[in-house]
Amino acid sequence: MNLPSYFKPEIKGFLKTLIKEQPTPFLVLDLSVIEKHYLELKQGFPTADIFYAVKANPADEIIDSLTQLGASFDLASVNELNKVIKYNVETSRLAFGNTIKKRADIQYFYDQGVRLFVTDSEADLLNIAQYAPNSKVYFRLSIDGAETADWPLSKKFGCDAQSVIELAIKAQELGLTPYGISFHVGSQQRNIGSWDNALQETKAIFDKLANQHQIFLKMLNLGGGLPAQYVQKTAEFTIYSEQINAALALFKDYVLEQIILEPGRSLVGNAGILVSEIVLISERPHSGNKRWLYTDVGVFNGLIETLGESIEYPILCEKTGHSDPVVLAGPTCDSMDIMYQNKKYDLPLSLEIGDHLYWLSTGAYTTSYSSIEFNGFSPLKYYTLD
Repeated sequence: MNLPSYFKPEIKGFLKTLIKEQPTPFLVLDLSVIEKHYLELKQGFPTADIFYAVKANPADEIIDSLTQLGASFDLASVNELNKVIKYNVETSRLAFGNTIKKRADIQYFYDQGVRLFVTDSEADLLNIAQYAPNSKVYFRLSIDGAETADWPLSKKFGCDAQSVIELAIKAQELGLTPYGISFHVGSQQRNIGSWDNALQETKAIFDKLANQHQIFLKMLNLGGGLPAQYVQKTAEFTIYSEQINAALALFKDYVLEQIILEPGRSLVGNAGILVSEIVLISERPHSGNKRWLYTDVGVFNGLIETLGESIEYPILCEKTGHSDPVVLAGPTCDSMDIMYQNKKYDLPLSLEIGDHLYWLSTGAYTTSYSSIEFNGFSPLKYYTLD
């Protein structure tokens, strides 16, 4: 079994020891991979602040490592804030990046010293003004990158350009600081031009606010969307960084205090290897004579991003020989618990019940999406290699 070269050489021995000592399924995280990606981001975007999207993987070891590297943090809830502040992260490195938040949670963030809040609605803006007075707010612009993103994010969040302008004017009236604009082009975005389009629309809003309302925004938040390495290949990171940096030249006439990136998947995705055991192998003629491989990990205990076969994880095994197509399904009594039925996955005919599968690039949105006790299956455990 040949693992990607970006893992530490001792990863194989670490996996073998865990398989002997721990029940599957479990996730292994190579923290050195996360560090490499963080430094790559800093090199590729030297003027940007990296706000790690904690929702991607809230492991304490990741937060600790990124804190030591100087990262900032994009937070979605009080629980995420509490996880981060125990590492004594300066509050200037924290942002409440969820547009949907309780009044009590706004108050709690404010009481902890956080002064940077996102919004995309007047109702939320009024809550921020009341419970986090004099704070900086940035406005989430809705960008549709659904056709070229593996995991689109355009339906639930953000508002149109005119609404952003109205919110900025209202924020100033309420005593808040209209600070900047954020957008998200979609998770695992394959079209680098999506950032160009988003930045052009953002620049038009900057111009209108400055020229017609004397409101001068000072922050750009480029969101997430940079890819991890799944089955379908993407362009190299340097191509993304070069093209996005070139598009930032649109703002050369503005004095920007801050440019923010909010990576989640691109920082931690490649660092993960999820180990599962084959529970059952079955022939099912009605499915085109494909073998069905049922594993002890499925949609509800770590692999929810396979819904709709959206994210295609590379899968390795230790067996070799002739391969043919398989259907991969999870262990629960739920007909939705099928990871791959239509996408082509070929695995060796020599596989047997009890053999292990290794799901690569599973460092993001696996443990954090895992159910607590659906069908009695435990949440996905993880182990870290420093």
